[in-house]
Amino acid sequence: MTDETTRTIPHRRRRTRPRRALAAASAIALGGLLLSGCATPGDGDVVTLDFFQFKGEALEDFSKIIEDFEAENPDIRIVQNQVADADTMIRTLLVKDKAPDVITLNANGGFGRLAQAGVFYDFSDEPVLDTINPAVQEILANLGNKEGEVNGLGYVNNANGVIYNRAIFEEQGLEVPETWDEFIAVCDALQDAGITPFYGTLADSWTGLPSFNALGAYPAQGDFFDQMREEGENVGPDSEVSFQKDFHEAMEQQYELFSYTQEGYRGKTYDDGNAAFANGEVAMLMQGIWAINPIKAVNPEIDAAIFPYPVSDDPDDRLLVSGVDVVVTMGEDTPHQEEALRFIDYLFEKDVIEEFAASQNMVPSVEGAELSDDAAIQSVKPWFDEGKITGFIDHQIPPSIPLAAIDQQFLFDGDVDAALATLDSEWRKVAARTIPVTGE
Repeated sequence: MTDETTRTIPHRRRRTRPRRALAAASAIALGGLLLSGCATPGDGDVVTLDFFQFKGEALEDFSKIIEDFEAENPDIRIVQNQVADADTMIRTLLVKDKAPDVITLNANGGFGRLAQAGVFYDFSDEPVLDTINPAVQEILANLGNKEGEVNGLGYVNNANGVIYNRAIFEEQGLEVPETWDEFIAVCDALQDAGITPFYGTLADSWTGLPSFNALGAYPAQGDFFDQMREEGENVGPDSEVSFQKDFHEAMEQQYELFSYTQEGYRGKTYDDGNAAFANGEVAMLMQGIWAINPIKAVNPEIDAAIFPYPVSDDPDDRLLVSGVDVVVTMGEDTPHQEEALRFIDYLFEKDVIEEFAASQNMVPSVEGAELSDDAAIQSVKPWFDEGKITGFIDHQIPPSIPLAAIDQQFLFDGDVDAALATLDSEWRKVAARTIPVTGE
């Protein structure tokens, strides 16, 4: 299993709670003490839990959850430690055998590798697991678990698709495309009407990756990456699977979509794109749900929704790419297992997860939980309900492979063969250093 560097995108909070600020500040002040391994002991019968939390924009939401939980559970005290470089810090703590009691992380390749190493608790027999959308748990399973275990619980999910301006679509008489041909026809119709279909933002190289992930998800279905790891140093044009053999069409499709962007797209940034879309300058963005809050910060009244990339000619083949934005877990051998599980069960109560997901503009993982009434969230709801979601493929690609730069260069020059050959070459280099031939 491979690591993946977390990309942090700022979110606008929907509301502020002044009394949370003191709790948040207290949590940060105590962070250094707890992260050094000197957890504050409980007073009397009160058990103190160290809650390791990676998401800065969720600090206030978790502070409110903790406040409410402690009111209902006076025998438990939760100390929240929000850290910026969570992937590095959690490894440091685990190496020192100082695993926090309850942990949230971004569900990326790094999480999968840690899970495979057996450092997290096995939730296989916990009732909370039965409340979670199985498709969400499948995304986590594809990242990695210790064999025969379930080492993380998906909490909230994002959605990676095409953000579109519903007002522009309605004015132009356009329907959401369900096939690739319909998608290109929509782009042509917008262009013919003098409307720029997409806003390109390749000054920030990572902004090519949302479309790479969405289009590449189709050839990567099944056991593609398992086979890639098995091939290891033999990956190339003649191996059973490879980027050169399997990703040619996906890359051509990505390049075709970028041909519908505005002039000067190479020098525009993510923030430029959000502002342009918010102001109605373009009809679509190749981004994900994380861009909705920044867009609404510019134009709160915009009517924006999301549809999955319609790659094939069969509408039933459509998949929505989604990442588990927050995964909840705990150390394998926490001394406060009963109390930690009680807090985790509380996190997954419907009213608790609903409020958190709405605040973070995410999709709650608990089946039957209500989604916020935001149009973008509602537009992706059917894909979660039907289990037609799949994970980010860049979570399967080692972070030492400069994927964003390779894809950016490809979108500049259009040389599909060179880009795919480079990806295979970089995979072989990493395999020679770190990936066993067996893929274990």
